[in-house]
Amino acid sequence: MSAPTHDARTRWARRLLLPLLVVLAWLAWTGAGGTTFGALSEVTSNDQETFLPAEAESTRASELQQQFADSDAVPTTVVAERDSGTSEGLEASALADADDAAEALRATPGVTEVAGPVPSEDGAAVQLTVLLTEQAADEGAVQEVRAVAAEHFDASAWTAHVTGPAALSADLSSAFAGIDGMLLLVAVVAVFVILILVYRSPLLPLLVLLSAIGALCAAVTVVHQMALQGWIELNGQVQGILSILVIGAATDYALLLVARHREELRHTADRHAALRTALRRSTPPILASGGTVALALLCLLFSDLNSNRALGPVAAAGIVFAMASALTFLPALLSLTGRGIFWPRIPRAADAAAERADAHARTGLWARTAGWVRARPRPIWAVVLLVLIVGAAGVTQLRADGVEQSEVVLTETDTKAGQAMLADHFDAGTGAPTSVFAPADDAESALQTVRGVDGVAAAQLVAEGGAPAQEAAQARVVDDQVQISATLEDATDSPAAESTVQRLRDELDAVDQEALVGGTTATQLDTNATAQRDLTVIIPAVLVSVGAILVLLLRSLVAPLLLVAATTLSFLTALGVSALVFNHVFGFPGADPTVPLYGFMFLVALGVDYTVFLMTRAREETPHRGPREGLLHALVVTGGVITSAGVVLAATFAALGVLPLMFMVQLAFLVPLGVLLDTFVVRTLLVPALGVDLGGRLWWPSRIGRTTGAEARVREPA
Repeated sequence: MSAPTHDARTRWARRLLLPLLVVLAWLAWTGAGGTTFGALSEVTSNDQETFLPAEAESTRASELQQQFADSDAVPTTVVAERDSGTSEGLEASALADADDAAEALRATPGVTEVAGPVPSEDGAAVQLTVLLTEQAADEGAVQEVRAVAAEHFDASAWTAHVTGPAALSADLSSAFAGIDGMLLLVAVVAVFVILILVYRSPLLPLLVLLSAIGALCAAVTVVHQMALQGWIELNGQVQGILSILVIGAATDYALLLVARHREELRHTADRHAALRTALRRSTPPILASGGTVALALLCLLFSDLNSNRALGPVAAAGIVFAMASALTFLPALLSLTGRGIFWPRIPRAADAAAERADAHARTGLWARTAGWVRARPRPIWAVVLLVLIVGAAGVTQLRADGVEQSEVVLTETDTKAGQAMLADHFDAGTGAPTSVFAPADDAESALQTVRGVDGVAAAQLVAEGGAPAQEAAQARVVDDQVQISATLEDATDSPAAESTVQRLRDELDAVDQEALVGGTTATQLDTNATAQRDLTVIIPAVLVSVGAILVLLLRSLVAPLLLVAATTLSFLTALGVSALVFNHVFGFPGADPTVPLYGFMFLVALGVDYTVFLMTRAREETPHRGPREGLLHALVVTGGVITSAGVVLAATFAALGVLPLMFMVQLAFLVPLGVLLDTFVVRTLLVPALGVDLGGRLWWPSRIGRTTGAEARVREPA
């Protein structure tokens, strides 16, 4: 036998060795990323204070608070109610139970101080304020406090709950615990089922999912380093969105590549040549779409909230790895597996199946849709536009000014029950007082001002060791500042408490401009205000960025303007319908201010993403078919793959609903609704109908808009 020629060796290396090395490299990275998932918790924080900018008033107050405090303590409150009918008020034996609980809590590891027990004025309840070290609170000390309370408040005579900031943080950590496991499992299973229905093959979906999981694991290793180096403030919310976004985007890009690969396999017997052609034709739209999404997400760097700012580079990194996996890992897998991966519907060149597929493309659903749009473009876009505008009117019903933090977790919790009990028997702000800092020279006037503000139940200057100061001279002074501890009448996390804090700030400004108001309520108020500000800054930045990319990509001014406007209207419609559902179906008390922003980011970026798939193909076809027929042909040939991609992405975002958090459930409804609306209405009817009506003007001032537009007026119906 003759030795292999140089060309044969080169071909062998290209067809087998190179793909094998690529697959092994990705599998190694996937394994490393899998082990990194567990380490993310070490660099993740759900503390709201860490997400505010340094110039926020509550942030500056927090820095002063650390100077006044002897330790970094996190408060939690034990509240116990004497069962009705057991006794009249709190007799000595009942107070003895509370004293025993206080002593046991003082001996609990991680507890630095216990204040109380303090009986309620109605004689039916008692409360203890427990201070935990920050480390103990992060490591589950709240559960120890709950165990001690359950042990010393006999269930036959008492009903006891543990609430307050530390308890709420523990609830959030517990809710986010499902991110690495249940959330990812639900998303992967949903995508797998959809891919089975799309490909009608049990094998091909496994390759697509493997490439998507590889992209996620690779992204996790980079995100972990970002957080480890202190470049971002990572929280569970961002972590969950990363998983969903990467799985959805990587699957979408895979769908586009596989569709092109299957199309080429029906035209050539050489599967390697078919894969190269599919990769060459898929790379530009995938890079254009992914680049648009990544740049839009990076606009979150303009946010003043560290949590929003973190999502920008984290999600952008995820999109980059989704593109990289779809253009390297998946092609390598397809190269090694061959046509058999499509079993049982294996595409072959010039066979009867290919002819039937081509015939179906000419007469199937998308061909009929294109014919409908061709016949009546103006009535179609007019009716669709009217329906979208009516749906968008629901935005006026959106209440996205924040909700009580105890309502964030949708399941019934000990924290929520404790907050209700606390409000029944005490001033609801007890246990997490608002801290006011004022110049020492104005201590007395500042104290009187605080006490006179509507919504403040009590206020006192703070002496050494945190004890109440009987007069201004006894108050502790740090950097010429004194601290006033104010107990609010309303629950610390309620909108009413936020209004009280705002009144405090307004009144204190008249006393001294240097006065600061901080604490849990002030942090929540500043977070909501900053989120509202982000809407006015980031949304225009995203629209300008996406529009600029589309201008460069499509080499037109009219088409990008139309696409951005249509996608924005689609988002507003989804938001309007969601607002009505949130209010009247789910019965939510409101929405987090970041819900509209996150919804806008994903729906506008991803909505334009799908339209890029359509319009890049339309631009490819226009020189040969004319502007109208080119757009309609693009609708026919991309209809199946884009619709499948939209359904996959909607299903992955819907998986967020498994987390019992209001923010996640709202996104799990808003984003899938918007994606499906964009997929089945905007991209299928509105954009094609407008494009057909505009004809060559759609591509103005591009040359294809000037030349083929003139030709189209001759050979195409108006």
